[in-house]
Amino acid sequence: MRAALIVPAPLAAISGGYSYDRRMIAGLRAAGHDAAAVELAGRHPLADANAAAAARAAWGALPADTVPVIDGLGLPAFEALAGALSARKAVGLIHHPTALETGRTEQDRDRLRAVEQLLMPRLARVIVTSESTAERLAAEFGVDPARIAVVVPGTDDAPRSPGSGGPGCEILSVGTLVPRKGHDVLLRSLARLFDLDWRLTIAGAPRDPVHARSLQALATELGVSQRVTFAGEIEDEALEALWQQADVFALATQYEGYGMAVAEALKRGLPVAVTAGGAAGALVTPQAGVVCAPGDEVTLSKSLRRLIFDVPLRHDAAGAAWKIGQTLPDWTTQARAFAAALA
Repeated sequence: MRAALIVPAPLAAISGGYSYDRRMIAGLRAAGHDAAAVELAGRHPLADANAAAAARAAWGALPADTVPVIDGLGLPAFEALAGALSARKAVGLIHHPTALETGRTEQDRDRLRAVEQLLMPRLARVIVTSESTAERLAAEFGVDPARIAVVVPGTDDAPRSPGSGGPGCEILSVGTLVPRKGHDVLLRSLARLFDLDWRLTIAGAPRDPVHARSLQALATELGVSQRVTFAGEIEDEALEALWQQADVFALATQYEGYGMAVAEALKRGLPVAVTAGGAAGALVTPQAGVVCAPGDEVTLSKSLRRLIFDVPLRHDAAGAAWKIGQTLPDWTTQARAFAAALA
């Protein structure tokens, strides 16, 4: 099989979605398939003229025997090629609809929704990373459920996190600094726990510089700046060191197509405190952590209080998280599933 994954540049960007794309390309190649990466210039997903031109150029350069797989972040750039998508039997890889991204104006979100509702039904197949996303595409974007394949992300083997060893509780949050990740909600939740000994590290690229600065200002306003570290975009070894030092993983996301960081936390046996945005809480059982409603900083704060204060509870939750983590699929298995969805 020959396939080309078309994705906004740069493919090397650090995020869950881009990591998934890279792993699927590598997995297809390892299985003997001819898998190419095509990077699109321009602004995405609110496609500008450069993005539309890059989409046309990429489409025109595809060999006739190649299956085009378009990452959802770049899909709106193909608006002018709607008819060609159907004729070529293009495949969409939708981590989550871009119309669901918070932090955009209503006008922009409406525009993205209109484009996605136009293009997604024209795709021959759609690969998504969770059942939750599959349900949203069928209910809100006109995609025939029979044409949707769910291929969740894989995980690598990882050592169990021993934790910080105390005193206090080291909390890790992993996610780019954009409004959707809800880091502001997490900061407000933790600021209520002024009587407890905790420290928070947020690892993630400042993808939205204005929002990133507002988070730092919020930490100062709340009086917790000395307890919060914004680690920025960090590479694998440095991130693994943070995983190994953490006692709890927390993410107050508004929406996740899957929640790869949550899976990584469970893989390492970390208790999890998350909000149920999209599929973010789907893997977390009551024994392994807590799942709160998106934006509910009061309930999240109360849940975090228990995990921080009650060390035996945290220890038990870590054991339950580890058990879940060991059941998660690996990348080789998921690359095979991805190839099957393309066939």
